[in-house]
Amino acid sequence: MSRQFVTEAVMMAIYGQLLVPRSPVEYIVPYTTVMELYELRDSDEPLMSHAEDDQHVKLKIRELIAYFEEPLNSKKINRCLNVPWAKSSGILLGGQAQITIINSVDNATYGETFDPIETELLLASQREKVPILTDQFELIQRIIEGGVPVQVYDIDDFDFAMEEEPFRSSH
Repeated sequence: MSRQFVTEAVMMAIYGQLLVPRSPVEYIVPYTTVMELYELRDSDEPLMSHAEDDQHVKLKIRELIAYFEEPLNSKKINRCLNVPWAKSSGILLGGQAQITIINSVDNATYGETFDPIETELLLASQREKVPILTDQFELIQRIIEGGVPVQVYDIDDFDFAMEEEPFRSSH
């Protein structure tokens, strides 16, 4: 069984190691974060502090967009967009990694504490009962301080997260 995480599409472009895990993994990605890739691609704002890294990440973002726009992948994504919380079929991202797009809906559950994309990550994590994988230290802090009932891992701890037993709530 593959390990699952809720994360943002841009993480696939920034952190190449996510695409070549040692064991099977499924990334559940809110559709709004896929749309965010287009904004990041078209923005003049740097994503990374070094120009070389920034160019590399923007190239990876363009490649990811092109991959999502391939007919079969686009069809998988578009199928889930008519129903709130529907998930796409898995889109392979290499030998061990796949991405599933979820048509998440921000319902302002967390108000001012979290932005809309963060809220969608939290809600998707709760719905799917899988941990969040992020590089945003401030988000991790706010999740912990707010007592939000989700499991969250820093991307720097990806290998550790892959080895951890998946958390399952006992309902």
